[in-house]
Amino acid sequence: MHDLANFRANLDAIAARLSDRGFTLNVAEFREIDARRRAALTEAEQLKAQRNAESQEIGKLKKAGQDTAGLQAKVRAMGERISQLDEQVKALDDEFREHLASIPNVPNESVPTGRSSEENVEVKCWGTPRQFDFEPKAHWDLGPEMGILDFERAAKITGARFALYFGAGARLERALINFMLDLHTREHGYTEVLPPFLVNSASLFGTGQLPKFADDLFKCEKFDFWLIPTAEVPVTNIYRDETLDGDALPIRYCAFTPCFRSEAGSYGRDVRGIIRQHQFQKVELVNFTRPDQSYQELEHLTESAERVLEKLGLPYRRVVLCTGDMGFSSAKTYDLEVWMPGQNAFREISSCSNFESFQARRAGIRCKTAKGKSEFAHTLNGSGLAVGRTWVAIVENYQQNDGSVVLPEALRPYLNAERIAKNGELV
Repeated sequence: MHDLANFRANLDAIAARLSDRGFTLNVAEFREIDARRRAALTEAEQLKAQRNAESQEIGKLKKAGQDTAGLQAKVRAMGERISQLDEQVKALDDEFREHLASIPNVPNESVPTGRSSEENVEVKCWGTPRQFDFEPKAHWDLGPEMGILDFERAAKITGARFALYFGAGARLERALINFMLDLHTREHGYTEVLPPFLVNSASLFGTGQLPKFADDLFKCEKFDFWLIPTAEVPVTNIYRDETLDGDALPIRYCAFTPCFRSEAGSYGRDVRGIIRQHQFQKVELVNFTRPDQSYQELEHLTESAERVLEKLGLPYRRVVLCTGDMGFSSAKTYDLEVWMPGQNAFREISSCSNFESFQARRAGIRCKTAKGKSEFAHTLNGSGLAVGRTWVAIVENYQQNDGSVVLPEALRPYLNAERIAKNGELV
């Protein structure tokens, strides 16, 4: 959500920056709503001042024993008109806020201007993609051949865009979850939380999924419950309508949850494998900060996610998203893209975003400084990492010519094994 006063005062500048991300702001409509609001406010204030003066006059006339019936009728009529104007102002404020709720965040000045992912800017590259002496397979072939991944039975159980893991495949997923949580809590300063996997509409509004992206979500019939699309939603809303101690910030949380997305509008994209699923697992990082520290925290959060890839020996690159490729609530986003040899491409495995005060305004999350000043906090989040995509990266990058998969050293203590054999056994 935007600062209403700042929005009104800088409407043209905000409209210009929003246009950089492909959003057209109807400036004339906002000015028309604001003009009607200001006119109603001005009339109401004038009538209130006039009513006060007339009420004082009534008091004087009554003391003098004069008839005040006509003047009292006039004051009552003023009161009725003032009530109508107050309701009109409230309705216009609600209309203004409703429009504001559908407007994306304004990109930070450091975000490069561009129209699509083609104009994202690589800012870091780590590791060297492995040179294979055989043709590497994609995970959608290798997993089923090893007997650790099954798409056909998952489709029978539920439908398309679901996966079924067996044996070492399931254990690899679980090992990755534990490895990520241990790394973030032991080395990166995060506190683990286990939030609800169902949230109400207010929580989704707070983080920016509602009302604009309802079609991307799964809703429970007969209840105001929605399946979470990411742990960002419940974890950010831990402090909804609360004021935090600014001196205690940053607060860093990490959470493992399943995630559920309808993937509306993505049909035909990533239809093979487990890159784009209706249900997937993720370890999420969520930070609450003061405004003056949020961009330092964005670097820390992103480096925490990168450390997972580095410990697993997976080549990746960091790109800063241009204005036209950013998410709705983000002020700045880094994407981490891991190398997938079976697909001969870098694929997104984490998005790390600073939302500045955008989510905090929607969710009512404030912080108070030692001097007693209250201001909206800044919120950040990022995947640390998407577990399924990390599973894919390991299987594709560490596959062997004999059909087995060597396990990264960092995961071996979690699985008590060095590789997954061709037959799917841990050895």
